Amino acid sequence: MIVRRRDGVFAYQLAVVVDDALQGITAVVRGADLLESTGWQLALQQSLGLPRPRYAHLPLLTEPGGAKLAKSRHSLALDPRRAGAQLFRVLELLRQGPPPSLAGAPAREVLAWALTQWNPAAFHGLRQVALRTPS
Repeated sequence: MIVRRRDGVFAYQLAVVVDDALQGITAVVRGADLLESTGWQLALQQSLGLPRPRYAHLPLLTEPGGAKLAKSRHSLALDPRRAGAQLFRVLELLRQGPPPSLAGAPAREVLAWALTQWNPAAFHGLRQVALRTPS
């Protein structure tokens, strides 16, 4: 693992570990594509005697062709007018089993349900989920 590049700039792995410790970060949630980086960060935290946050890795949502959704790729943005329906769909994709009665509910209501019913074991082993284009 590189911790300082030839140009003198500290590499991401070291920078993020120190930054998280300085900010008192206790929980990190990110995409499954960063799972490998977590191992490096855990090793650095242990070596430096820094606190270890809890980590959770969510499956990536991908475009129909398999590319990761990203602003840098100009992926389709979420529509704030459909936030409840979009959150409901993501919960379905993550195998959380939201009740059909929430399909048309406001985002606040869908989120309130998700906070009480969240089950990470439901998406265990799922690394990515492809979105389908709207019909």
